[in-house]
This record gives sequence, structure tokens and C-alpha cells, in this order.
Amino acid sequence: MFTATLKKQRLKLNLSQQEVALKIGIDRSYYCKIENGLRPSVKVAQKIGKLLQVDWYIFFE
Repeated sequence: MFTATLKKQRLKLNLSQQEVALKIGIDRSYYCKIENGLRPSVKVAQKIGKLLQVDWYIFFE
């Protein structure tokens, strides 16, 4: 599942959930929900993928 990948990449890049949320323009609480399994919109998935250097389609596999 994508949740482990997100957290691993975020920590690898030394980013907090708040920093990720600010950089992609969403609330920290929403990002936290995504990191815990909520599927984001395609637009948000693409932004997260670009920032964390992962393929955005992992959210929809």
C-alpha cells in the first residue's frame, strides 16, 4: 500500500507532514489522512508524487 512509501520518502527527504502539506497547498490534517490510507484527488496525488519523488499513480493501484 502507498502509505508506507509516502512516510518512508517523506522521512528520507527530512520533511514533516506540515512541510509537505504547505508545499503542496493542502491542510496538514488532510495530508495526515492521505498518509494513513485516504486516496487523494489526481491533482493532489500528482503534487505529492512530484514533491516526494514517487510515481503519483501508486495511490490508485
